[in-house]
Amino acid sequence: MAALNLRQKHTECIIRMLNLNQAVGSATGTANEEVYKILIYDRFCQDILSPLIHVKDLRKHGITLYFLLDKDRNPVHDVPAVYFLRPTSSNVQRVISDASRALYDSFHLNFSSSIPRPLLEDLATGTISSDSIQRISKVHDQYLEFVTLEDNLFSLANKNCYVQLNDPSAGDKEIEEIIEKIVGGLFCVLATLAVVPIIRCPRGGPAEMVASLLDQRLRDHLLAKNNLFTEGGNFTSSFQRPILCLFDRNFELSVAIQHDFRYKPLVHDVLGLRLNRLNVKGEKGGMKSFELDRSDPFWTANGSLEFPEVAVEIETQLNKYKKDVEEVNRRTGGDEAEFSGTDLIGNTKHLMNAVNSLPELTERKQVIDKHTNIATALLGEIKERSLDSFAKKESDMMVRGGIDRAELVGVLKGKGTKIDKLRFAIMYLISTETIPPSEIEVVETALRESEVDTSAFQYVKKIKALNVSLASASSASRSNIVDWAEKLYGQSIGAVTAGMKNLLSNDHQLALTRTVDALMEGKPNPEIDSYLIFDPRAPKSTAGQSHMKGPFKEAIVFMVGGGNYVEYGSLQELVHRQQPAKHVIYGTTEILSGDEFVEQLALLGQKMGLGNSVNNNTGPSK
Repeated sequence: MAALNLRQKHTECIIRMLNLNQAVGSATGTANEEVYKILIYDRFCQDILSPLIHVKDLRKHGITLYFLLDKDRNPVHDVPAVYFLRPTSSNVQRVISDASRALYDSFHLNFSSSIPRPLLEDLATGTISSDSIQRISKVHDQYLEFVTLEDNLFSLANKNCYVQLNDPSAGDKEIEEIIEKIVGGLFCVLATLAVVPIIRCPRGGPAEMVASLLDQRLRDHLLAKNNLFTEGGNFTSSFQRPILCLFDRNFELSVAIQHDFRYKPLVHDVLGLRLNRLNVKGEKGGMKSFELDRSDPFWTANGSLEFPEVAVEIETQLNKYKKDVEEVNRRTGGDEAEFSGTDLIGNTKHLMNAVNSLPELTERKQVIDKHTNIATALLGEIKERSLDSFAKKESDMMVRGGIDRAELVGVLKGKGTKIDKLRFAIMYLISTETIPPSEIEVVETALRESEVDTSAFQYVKKIKALNVSLASASSASRSNIVDWAEKLYGQSIGAVTAGMKNLLSNDHQLALTRTVDALMEGKPNPEIDSYLIFDPRAPKSTAGQSHMKGPFKEAIVFMVGGGNYVEYGSLQELVHRQQPAKHVIYGTTEILSGDEFVEQLALLGQKMGLGNSVNNNTGPSK
């Protein structure tokens, strides 16, 4: 099922760009390596490159020097420069200034999405007036404006998207701009994969806005003669299209907040994995930097295990390594007193085998040491913050729909950072359908005593209240609430509290995973019958026809407003459980840890004037 390997496709596009947009010979993987080149990028494009291309790979493609655009750079003559930038006005001005100063022999400009007409005109005018237009060899729209972290994981790196979409003071224009930006990023992903999917999403809220604008953008683009999606226009019947499932973060808020005890989510949440890189304190106190990507077999194989199982696995691998080293030593030790001729030949063979197995053993040892380091750092945090207990109690709360008061207060007064406690309190709020005001008062008091800013808690409480009143409104009056804010709140925790009872069913399957499974199956199902269908390839009048209902072998799942490794892991487990194998790519506006997401909730709370941040916390906290 290699049809949709996003990482591979993304990397191929970047390599082609580094080779001055010439096709790369598949045998060598390099084009014209005699050409020495310089690479110039902005910060955003640096983040696109870093998980996919390592420095040693750059050399292989003839890149000898590389710089950030905004650094002061000296001229390098007789060398072509490859620029990889976002199409912004300041970037274009910088290119004009570089060209007018004749920094490089020729300029190959690559924009991460597509450069708007006005900026292209600025570029032309600026280079003509400085008499340097002949230096601009080519301008390419690359449609690569997203970050691919794993074969099936990508992020648009749109910061604070959840706050912007839910900000009560945001006007239509701001909301439209954010939706445009998300659609632009998704368009890049689809262009890189060269597929036009069938789009499904729940009604209302940002997911529908993204879906309808993306549908329109794809339709407009498909009208062009040489479009990016000429994937066998004639034989589309044999080529099965994927389904793109769009969701809004409010569809299932709890996943973004809860503590998880599996390896990948834990490393991300607790140690701050960013762009597949991690900094951890080493034994001697210095910081160590590690890469965690598909080149690490341990990470790939054990990322979805619970932490205790990972610790056991490290131990097992270490013992196996020690045994293999002993075996090599034993074979090369030459214990016998004297050799006959045949022994000598046998022993030489052993020596050759031993020498050949050394690099593999060294590599294995490096991986074991790295994960021992990471696991030690995690264990320290887990003990200090009782993270195992947070994860266990939150999951129990979700299943039981509540927790008893003494236990609740115990957790809020126990170990853990302020934000750990805040997350726990919000999980309590979400998981328990009706909470008497006295209980909420207890929680708020406990949080204040721990000097926790409660804005995020107040915000979720407010949405929940709005939601309850919305649910009790008659369906007629409910359908009249077209106001954007109401619509948003209506979709928000409604899905959350309604799905609570079956949210963590016996196999801990998330509502998101269950819904994606149903959408891929394509059978009639009350949970998804109301979902909208868009098919950018079909005439508008035929939308909703049965051929678009599946079943689908491949899906792209996109979460508007922030995603995480818990959802990603849950979707990958779904795929591995099924026969015949299916394939799911997971993407989001940005990948957030629980702490980062709660910070966005707190920001919203403050914007709505809620919480006890400085203003209404008059007395000193005890």
